[in-house]
Amino acid sequence: MPLSDHEQHILDEIERRLAEEDPRLVEAVSRTSLYTHLARRIRWASLAFLAGFVMLMLFPVSLWIAVGGFGVMLVSSLLVYRYLKQLGKEQVRALQQSGRFSIASILARLSGRFRGPTPPAAG
Repeated sequence: MPLSDHEQHILDEIERRLAEEDPRLVEAVSRTSLYTHLARRIRWASLAFLAGFVMLMLFPVSLWIAVGGFGVMLVSSLLVYRYLKQLGKEQVRALQQSGRFSIASILARLSGRFRGPTPPAAG
């Protein structure tokens, strides 16, 4: 539903005042997108997975550390799966075009597989 002229004017005024009061916030918000946010979360979850793997390899030291490492690996892999499913089709296509063997391209192919087959177009 489109905004009325009055509502659009109010929104423009709020944006103008925000830009005057805090230009760094406006710049930071304009640079950040859902894709960059999800990519950052995927990186952190991947690092957590690696940390869990290191904990798992400490099995000779302590069984409880290894069990905790397995739990960290499980949770972080589920998070990566969830974030990959949240990527939009346009973002997946952009990732696929970034290069055949790049990490982004591999993640895009995985995301396409997690989504499953696309329904046929009607018409």
